[in-house]
Amino acid sequence: MGSTSAENNGAATTGAPGVGRRDLIKRSAALGLISVPTMSFLSACASGGGSDNGDKAKAGKKTAKNPLGVNETAGMEFVLFDGGFGKEYAQDAVKIYEQNFPKVKVKFSATQKIQSTLQPRFNQGTPPDLIDNSGAEQMDMGVLVGKSQLSDLTPLLDAASYDDPNKKVRDTLRPGIVEMGQFDGKPVWIMYYAYTVYGVWYSQKALDSLDAEYPKTWDEMLAVCEKAKKKGMAGWTYAGKYPYYVPFSLYPMIGKVGGREVLDAIDNLEPNAWKHPAVKACFDAYYELYKKGYILKGTPGLDHIQSQTAWAKGKALFIPNGSWVENESANVIPSDFNLAVSAPTGIDSSDKLPFGTIWASGGEPFIVPAKAKNPEGGMEQLRIMLSEASSKNFTSKVKSLTAYNGGTTGITLTPGLKSGVAALDLAKDNVLNPRLQDWYVQLQKEQIGVAGLGEMMAGRATPAETIKKIQGFADAAAKDSSIKHYKHQ
Repeated sequence: MGSTSAENNGAATTGAPGVGRRDLIKRSAALGLISVPTMSFLSACASGGGSDNGDKAKAGKKTAKNPLGVNETAGMEFVLFDGGFGKEYAQDAVKIYEQNFPKVKVKFSATQKIQSTLQPRFNQGTPPDLIDNSGAEQMDMGVLVGKSQLSDLTPLLDAASYDDPNKKVRDTLRPGIVEMGQFDGKPVWIMYYAYTVYGVWYSQKALDSLDAEYPKTWDEMLAVCEKAKKKGMAGWTYAGKYPYYVPFSLYPMIGKVGGREVLDAIDNLEPNAWKHPAVKACFDAYYELYKKGYILKGTPGLDHIQSQTAWAKGKALFIPNGSWVENESANVIPSDFNLAVSAPTGIDSSDKLPFGTIWASGGEPFIVPAKAKNPEGGMEQLRIMLSEASSKNFTSKVKSLTAYNGGTTGITLTPGLKSGVAALDLAKDNVLNPRLQDWYVQLQKEQIGVAGLGEMMAGRATPAETIKKIQGFADAAAKDSSIKHYKHQ
């Protein structure tokens, strides 16, 4: 998530998918196997081994313009995930840092291989000062927090905001952002910079061509997919190689049908959480898409870019994704596509929550390592990025909202971004935020995603078999003493 959330180029890159984020993408090397680092590999990455940083930069003097006390001569290193949001927004923010501290040169780099690039440096005790921990090789946040590898960002949150010295940074953020960065107690370990709207993405033009409205019940969804099929268009496609994209619409559907307490129980790894009737109803619904032939042929073999390209070319009507998709697919989405996003379709009027219930949360997770040489510098770079100007710059360039609560005034919103804002307005308080992709990366991606949902959506396992398998994965994670466990407070 994201990050995550995402994937290489993009995903949300934001994380996600190359993201997710910008959770978020892990590559599938073969059936049931992905090149995503396993939990043990990630644990090694965050093992806490290596020497201490003996040359930490001395803190500078705190002033009105330098509330974090940044050393004005110490270098700062910033490693960005090179995904769907690109590098320019971060490079622009780096220029501001260097203007504010003219004696400093920021070492900036971008990579899609966060895990393999930074694992050795964490082990050696020489990590960068600021990291955008996203993409296919995203480091496991739960492991990093559990192994005390991250700095608490509370000093940043309590510092004066970049634009208004009378307002703290935390007071300028969208609801839920601070809480997302917490895992256990009050410390805040992660600053999610992008604000991602997850859901079902489609072309309003294509939907209009079917003389259809976005379906609110599953019977209506099947009817729309049948209309599309008769016109030679598949109802759905998804990132078949990274089927943990499917939850971007499936999880909020489960929450809509059964209530947010069902998702909380799943996040908490509670016994039999996956056996709730709402889970079965939603799994059965998605499996019906496969059974009725409404999924684009060959989808299980497509990665996120290939599935998004097929969708953008009109081969499929719907795709589960995050708001990074507008920027990530900008080169293939036709100018008259009229990109739109909707909250997930429900089952029927018996659903616990109303239509419009959606998953929206922070994406693109930024962290300051505990052993960073210049942690104040890393936090200051984030403080700059959370200014109104930097937020507007990000939104203008990558078509996504940021954690800054505002930053859209005076900006002409793109179709997808405008639709995302409308979806949030419709949802009101019915915004869900499943935490599995933050708390248990391997469970969410490799097990629930690839081994579970990937097999079901490809027709190789029934919903009942999939639920049993996923519950087993969750139970094993709950009993694994090597994993730090988290619960909704």
